Amino acid sequence: MTSQSERYERLQPLIAPIVSLVLIGIAGLVIHRITENVRVADIHAAASAIPAPRIALAIAFTAMSFAALAILDVLAVRSVAPGAVTDGRAAIAGALGYAISNMLGFGVITGGALRYRIYSAEGLDAADVLRVTTTSYLAFWFGITTLLGLALIIDPDDLGMAARLGVQSEVALGIVLLGLVAAALIWTGRAPRHIGFRGWSIPIPSPAIAAAQVAAGSFDIAVSAAVLYVVLPPEAQPTLSYFLVVYVGALALGTLSHAPGGLGVFEATFIAAIGHAHSAEVIAALVLYRLVYYALPFLIGLVGLAAFEVAQRRHFLTAAANDTERVLRPIVPYAAAAMAFVAGMVLLFSGSLPGEPSRMHYLHRIVGLPLIETSHLIGSIIGVALLILARGLLRRLVNAWLATMALLAAGVVASLAKGIAVEEALFLALMAALLLAFRPAFDRRADFSELRPSPRWLAMVIAGFVAAIWLGLFSYRHVYYANELWWQFALHGNASRFLRASVAVAALLVWIAISSLIHRPPAAFKPDPVDDDVRRLAGASSRSQANVALLGDKKFILAPDKSAFLMYGRLGSSWISMGDPVGDPTAAPDLIWRLRELADQAGGRAVYYAVGSANLPTYLDMGYSVLKVAEVARVDLPTFSLTGKKAHDFRYASRRAEKEGLRFEIIPKAEVSQHVDQLRAVSDAWLEHKSGSEKGFSLGAFSPAYIAEFDCAVMRNDSGIQAFANIWRGADKEEISVDMMRYRPQGPGILMDAMFAQLLLYAKEDGYRWFNLGAAPLSGLMDHPLASTWNKVGNLLYRHAENFYHFEGLKSFKQKFSPVWTPQYVCTRGGFALPAVLFDITALISGGRMGVLVR
Repeated sequence: MTSQSERYERLQPLIAPIVSLVLIGIAGLVIHRITENVRVADIHAAASAIPAPRIALAIAFTAMSFAALAILDVLAVRSVAPGAVTDGRAAIAGALGYAISNMLGFGVITGGALRYRIYSAEGLDAADVLRVTTTSYLAFWFGITTLLGLALIIDPDDLGMAARLGVQSEVALGIVLLGLVAAALIWTGRAPRHIGFRGWSIPIPSPAIAAAQVAAGSFDIAVSAAVLYVVLPPEAQPTLSYFLVVYVGALALGTLSHAPGGLGVFEATFIAAIGHAHSAEVIAALVLYRLVYYALPFLIGLVGLAAFEVAQRRHFLTAAANDTERVLRPIVPYAAAAMAFVAGMVLLFSGSLPGEPSRMHYLHRIVGLPLIETSHLIGSIIGVALLILARGLLRRLVNAWLATMALLAAGVVASLAKGIAVEEALFLALMAALLLAFRPAFDRRADFSELRPSPRWLAMVIAGFVAAIWLGLFSYRHVYYANELWWQFALHGNASRFLRASVAVAALLVWIAISSLIHRPPAAFKPDPVDDDVRRLAGASSRSQANVALLGDKKFILAPDKSAFLMYGRLGSSWISMGDPVGDPTAAPDLIWRLRELADQAGGRAVYYAVGSANLPTYLDMGYSVLKVAEVARVDLPTFSLTGKKAHDFRYASRRAEKEGLRFEIIPKAEVSQHVDQLRAVSDAWLEHKSGSEKGFSLGAFSPAYIAEFDCAVMRNDSGIQAFANIWRGADKEEISVDMMRYRPQGPGILMDAMFAQLLLYAKEDGYRWFNLGAAPLSGLMDHPLASTWNKVGNLLYRHAENFYHFEGLKSFKQKFSPVWTPQYVCTRGGFALPAVLFDITALISGGRMGVLVR
């Protein structure tokens, strides 16, 4: 049966999309109500009547607003990482970040991701980028607070709130708001200059920078409000103070809704507040405001991002001036996905709007009504299909590219055949030409099941379809509805065509949703069998950890000459190697790159876990971040003995074990299967006592086949085996270690100390050089105020997560043997994906994501 936690884990990804769809639905209903009795033709006429000088002034105010937003990032960088980034680069990051996030919503996430792309090239890590982004957005909210406070104080009589609050109450509220801003500015002047919390250090801007941030944020809000104010019809322009309060309130609600650009929420709030519902002129002004303040900067932002990528790769241009594809390839999937989504929306919107009458008459004489009707239906279906395929283009799937090319070609024909929509056809043809030119960028191969949309993407597609439905209902709201509309096939039966196409698209979306949400089995990870080559190379390795390859839960990448292999597992999007390649060191770089290529082709990310320092140059060449995650303890066996003060506990444990009749033995590999029942009983008792579950990947899990691969050390008495450990041996007696160490909980407390002491003495007598005690997670991280964010986080966990994992206790135990400590690393892409990568590693070792919650 599925547990409640597992059901929640399955449903959790659906919560955010459902909430977004609910908000979009509410906004759509409100917009529908306030646009009653308004026709598309009225809005078009009102927009055409807006004077060109006013539009030019709106564009100028938009430029001033984004200049202020750029300054916010400049000031934030000066506060968080002074001197690390030039003012020019910070201004570009700020302007581009806001241009993208204003359009897409979720500003800290979308704007933060773009900022990371720019700032990381200057050496800032993810935590510093998050600090910059957060500081910039806080200044934005301080600007809103400041302007609202000023409006309440300067002109309370004209705010329309006095009837409810009273003038004195409004002035008092304004004073409180400005007082909060002033208090915050005063507080920035006090020491210390940082806020510290258990190793975290967040810099506080100086009073001068903080004041400049508030001023820039306030100026941005004021001029962005002016963009809308200047395009409003004169009769709908309230007093400046009242307009500012309404604008700030609508902007705040739109931002908090996380809808893209606050779409719908902003408009509904604004129109309801100024009292001009059903006004085509006000709706036209809002549409123009969206185009000037959101769409235009968004398009410029995309061009700017492309220019940044070209600048970052200018050395490619120097080396190969004609290699344009190589320079632009990193941004092609993003641009292609955006264009496909826009193309899909264009086709859906086109299917919701009436065709141009003169073109329709001409077309009717040439091809006839049946082809027009069929083309209209096909065009709408192609539109929703392009919305789905956009995600495949984003993941660089070749299947998505092929399907998109075919649909674009069909869309060109449908656009011409349904109403001679030449503009539509040209746009689709242009996109097809661009995709054709950049065919090599789409190199990931997967079956068509990989094209299923994720819940979030499906929510976005449904939102686009809902918008198209609303547009159609809005366009034909003056058409009298009757059942006969569904069956009317006429040249001017635009409403009928819209209804039929909507039902067809809705049916297609329902089928896609069912297929995506119900029949969405995760791609199974099938381990490779442990063949003779893997067994030979693992046995020939001097590293005892190579024996984990025999666990049977991994895939293997073998060198062409079979001189080395790399083992890996997979969880979610993470392809995780277990240690460095095993075998010939000269083959290691090719194997490391091969895993990166396989993961990239499948839309995943390569992660290299528990690696040493030998191949760090290769990981750095990949542009990967190198994180120290542990230290491995190895005992120098030639110098080890049970004499001296440090070995007192082990001498005592050995003597006590002997008195209690416990004997240390080595069961040869060939005889282990004869004792498997006793070993299983010990293992089951140990697991039950620990309230845990079997691990894997980097640790052995009990199974008769696996335990029989190795010699087994046991502690037994007359009642049978009380403890055991399977032995991993490295070649040439360079290194020896143990994997599973399990014991009966009711046995004496000295059992494991005694067993460890005997194991080390046995290994020394057998001539081994090193005894590997395994890794101490998060040990040896740098504890310094200027250390990296990862070191600070790791130290925080090491000191304060004792209830979850005994970090310090484990290292203290291993320190008793006076080992030599060597670092162990994780190498992967840095940035905001890092927490997910670390969680995937932990989950893979724990046997699944739910296993992370079990010790």
